[in-house]
Amino acid sequence: MTWSETIRDRESFTALYRTHHPVVFRFALSMAGDRAVAADVTQDVFVWLIRHPDSFDPARGELSSFLIGVARKFLLRRWQNDRRLVPLDESTRQVTERPDDEQNGVEALRAAIAALPPRYREVVVLFDLEGLTYEEVAAAVGCATGTVRSRLHRARQFLARKLESKKENLGCAV
Repeated sequence: MTWSETIRDRESFTALYRTHHPVVFRFALSMAGDRAVAADVTQDVFVWLIRHPDSFDPARGELSSFLIGVARKFLLRRWQNDRRLVPLDESTRQVTERPDDEQNGVEALRAAIAALPPRYREVVVLFDLEGLTYEEVAAAVGCATGTVRSRLHRARQFLARKLESKKENLGCAV
């Protein structure tokens, strides 16, 4: 079965969707900070895939990286068209119950990640949170592997400074 036939076959597409939906949704949620936006973007990605099945070339990389790249483009377009998105730090205040110290640390980390510019936030989300390889992240964001490494290094420096200043301001361990 060719790739286009796989997309057009209902059972094959359902299996593909069930396999890749969680990764695309988590990426969109981590980037947008809004469950409704993440759900919309995820749906848009898979509808787009149905309409453009020949856009994916298995020889160029993994499907999950390709789909994250498509989600990234939908998110960027959405941010350009709709400046009313809720920032990640405001939408993540409702976190599951944890001890106060751990809760504060998680909230501080989420706030610091949310404060990153999108090009740094996306590499942190994909590499550190989703566990993609440098090559997969590079394919998803459309840049060289060295650029991914550089952005990840800068993002981690920013996060370390942000969390250190938060720790000093609170006078406790975060």
